[in-house]
Amino acid sequence: MSPKAGTKGGKMRLRWVLSVLMLLLAPFAPASAYPERPIRVIVPYAAGGATDVVARVLAEAMAPILPQPLVIENRGGAGGMVGAEVVARAPADGHTVLFNNTGHAALRVLVPNPPIDPITSLQAIAVVAESPIVMLVANNVPANNLREFTALAQARPGQLDYGSSGGGGILQMAALLYLKATGVQLNEVPYRGGAPATLDLAAGRIAMMFDAGLTGFQTARGNQARAFAVTTAHRNAANPDVPTWREGGVDAEMSVWQAVFVPSATPRDRREILNAAINRALGQEALRKRLGDLGADRILSLNVAESETYLAAEVTRWEALLKR
Repeated sequence: MSPKAGTKGGKMRLRWVLSVLMLLLAPFAPASAYPERPIRVIVPYAAGGATDVVARVLAEAMAPILPQPLVIENRGGAGGMVGAEVVARAPADGHTVLFNNTGHAALRVLVPNPPIDPITSLQAIAVVAESPIVMLVANNVPANNLREFTALAQARPGQLDYGSSGGGGILQMAALLYLKATGVQLNEVPYRGGAPATLDLAAGRIAMMFDAGLTGFQTARGNQARAFAVTTAHRNAANPDVPTWREGGVDAEMSVWQAVFVPSATPRDRREILNAAINRALGQEALRKRLGDLGADRILSLNVAESETYLAAEVTRWEALLKR
């Protein structure tokens, strides 16, 4: 046999061996790399609100981390249920996610006849941050602090309006806690999110509203309204001049968190990949500072299992409280 023929035979045997190896390893090779296309991030409120702002800040920080971008899509309505249903009915492949807040934990109680069960249909894969809720009072209301506002509302039962996101959103949840703790009677004006409610508050068309600190503090700094209190047990480090609810005579407390959810049937490996990318972004000092400046009290970096446990505890807490 000539050397040339031997070389040719060796190459054929090598190709045959490689072909067999590829067939043997094929069942263990990933079908595709995730994400294969842009990830839709459904924010269940109007653009410009606190949850929308955090979603966009996080998406921007994650751009260099994932091979595909995160595309924000606002689908407001029913206190977050509309957006939750969109994600729950989407293919469970990790390419459609929900970015929601504390209001998600109360949807089953506060939304009548829900089209889906948002707790069993969706699974939390990452909890992003916690922040206070700010009680904002219109500049044209004749009160200078929380105690004076409560006294005014008690003297005028049913005559003052407050804005909420309706149907179980955090604005409504904070208002319900305030009404229960003080016994005052206010008229609810529901909006599709915090941003449109803030516009009416700044114009003096409603007397009061609650907003997440991430946007509520900005409203106060811009003199569009006055911050009378934060709902947490302690004052916010970035805004120490704003007293707590308890300092103003309201015996209650509440914080708001933001979290990422996927359809429950989403493969575990895809949940883990997305969770790792989110936590990598949250580890960036620039992002942590930006969220802190916006009013976040605590940046969280929970893994998938810890996020599931966190949400389960929040659902138990809020459902019990609101049912009472």
